[in-house]
Amino acid sequence: MKAVGINADSWENIAANRSAWRSKSRGREADGQPPGAPALHHTRHPSPLRPLREGLPLAHWSLQSQTTLLQPGSQSGLGHYTNVREGFILLGKKGVYKVEKFLGEGSFGRVAKCKKLGTDKVVAIKIVSGSAQTEINLLKELSKIDGDKHNLVKMVDCFRYKSYTCIAMELLDQSLYDFMRERYNQPLTVEEIKTIAWQMIVALKGLESINLVHCDIKLDNIMLVDQVSEPFRVKLIDFGVSDKITNMRTGCLMQNMVYRAPEVHLGLPLDQRVDMWSLGYVLCVLYTGTFIHGWDSEYDIIRAMVNMFDFWSFDQLIPDHLEAAKKREVEQFVDLLKRMLMMDPSKRISPSEALRHPFFTLGRMQPTAGSNNTKPAAVEVHQQHEATQATNVPQRPAAVLQESHKPEKKPGRIQQQRDAIKNHQGARRKRNPATQQNRDFGQRLQTEAEIRRRRF
Repeated sequence: MKAVGINADSWENIAANRSAWRSKSRGREADGQPPGAPALHHTRHPSPLRPLREGLPLAHWSLQSQTTLLQPGSQSGLGHYTNVREGFILLGKKGVYKVEKFLGEGSFGRVAKCKKLGTDKVVAIKIVSGSAQTEINLLKELSKIDGDKHNLVKMVDCFRYKSYTCIAMELLDQSLYDFMRERYNQPLTVEEIKTIAWQMIVALKGLESINLVHCDIKLDNIMLVDQVSEPFRVKLIDFGVSDKITNMRTGCLMQNMVYRAPEVHLGLPLDQRVDMWSLGYVLCVLYTGTFIHGWDSEYDIIRAMVNMFDFWSFDQLIPDHLEAAKKREVEQFVDLLKRMLMMDPSKRISPSEALRHPFFTLGRMQPTAGSNNTKPAAVEVHQQHEATQATNVPQRPAAVLQESHKPEKKPGRIQQQRDAIKNHQGARRKRNPATQQNRDFGQRLQTEAEIRRRRF
């Protein structure tokens, strides 16, 4: 079947009828969810129904006027999560946690910032209704590889609270979606994108080593670790819909509809290459500051893909006014995007090939973001304790990353428990000094009685 192109007038008609299409689609199944089910995460994204206009680079588009967000608590079906409130104490397997505040919520649960009592450690606890055993098993599978080296979130603890499952993870800064929204969707520089791209490709390579597929890569699930101390250090989060490569079935519906790979739309055989497509789309959004096609329905997305690859070229992303060296770097980035966004999965670039792409191996010097110092591109990395050991994990470029200090050796598990007990006892003594005085007085009486017995 031959795809039919869409002219400008057709696009105007589509935009005029957008509200009618949305109303009609509410009664249909969306992304495999039955009518009336809670909305999926992609409902918070905009719906830019615009053609690829000639003479207007994608980087000139903006999502600022088109972005609509669902406020916490506005999604249906989440009222039962109000049973867990701020100030609640949650008893975990590895500690006791106090809920300080809620960071956000989605269709599957809420995320709260919690403090581990007796320590200064702060974690993020995902509170899910039900067992969530599948996600817990996948997170345990992730523990087989180094989360810091592979830029993957680490699980700290998991336990049950009434009818909820609580998954404690390391606390990170903010998602790339929130970061882009705060800067009014201003595109990132190529150097900044290079740092993020390298880390995420390393993450995909780590997942591939344990035969896992994330299945939901999007701006919301890529988190900045600490933008102040470690600019553009990122980690991949949310493995709630992840799966083993061997368990992926043909025709299975997965991924956010905006970032969904063509083979998922078309019901073709699936494997780990769906993640590479989603990551390529994320990088394109970071570079342009907008989504490159609409997302009202699968039909609109497939039609936009056909138009994009039939009537539009990636070369439009390369400005003409750049210097020769800068233009060369942008050309390499656009070439990487082309290979990540290949319609045919068999022709799509793999993580290992992507890490050897010239975009990362260019040997020229470039400035580090936030400073005037220069470091070799694609060479500098965050120094870690295991850096001297042989490893198969590729090193990150430090286009915008700062070098971290060598961490101290962490105490053993038993020592950590002893320290936690001492801290807890010290806190109790401070809160109730009278009780400690009584205890000391009782011990003194016992000592004097023992001395008298020895004398007689």
